[in-house]
Amino acid sequence: MKTLIVIGLLLISGYSFAQTAGYQVGDMVKDFALKNVDHKTVSLANYRNAKGFVVIFTCNTCPVAQAYQDRIAELNQTYTAKGYPVIAINPNDAGVVPNESFEKMQTLAKQKNFTFPYLLDPDHVVTKQFGATRTPHVFILQKTPKGNVVEYIGAIDNDPEGESSSQITYVKNAINDLSAGKKPAVVSTKAVGCSIKWKKTS
Repeated sequence: MKTLIVIGLLLISGYSFAQTAGYQVGDMVKDFALKNVDHKTVSLANYRNAKGFVVIFTCNTCPVAQAYQDRIAELNQTYTAKGYPVIAINPNDAGVVPNESFEKMQTLAKQKNFTFPYLLDPDHVVTKQFGATRTPHVFILQKTPKGNVVEYIGAIDNDPEGESSSQITYVKNAINDLSAGKKPAVVSTKAVGCSIKWKKTS
């Protein structure tokens, strides 16, 4: 499993600067509409009873993202009932990495029995709005009367390999704080994962 960290760090070193600065903690998020693996369009407005959202930019092929798939499913199972559903978005371009295609996304979602949306962002529009740079990269939103506000940005936890006995569960802690009516004690961490694969420009 140590190989996973090495691969992840090598992929991180290939980071592209093609994205915008994106949202910061405290910013209001613009709604979006993206195609899910079931061909239905999903937007934040669909979740009328949600208290917030766990928006995760992830993908099919990154070893780090793969290592987090079960933990992402666990987050959705635990926190959807508390009003914080997971919405996963694939930011990668299939023209650069063919295994990131919509069809491959459908296959993965079926194999892993995803119970959360797995959305395609084919032109990186939503990815750039958020300012995501890695897979996985998490943005926790809190629904307010004025709109959805960013309350946390960063990693799921501090343990990409899922083997640490001193794991700090950043996302779980943040949602628990929000559910208790408090601001998250930690609002930002460094997302660890593979660089996003942007469309090639001529």
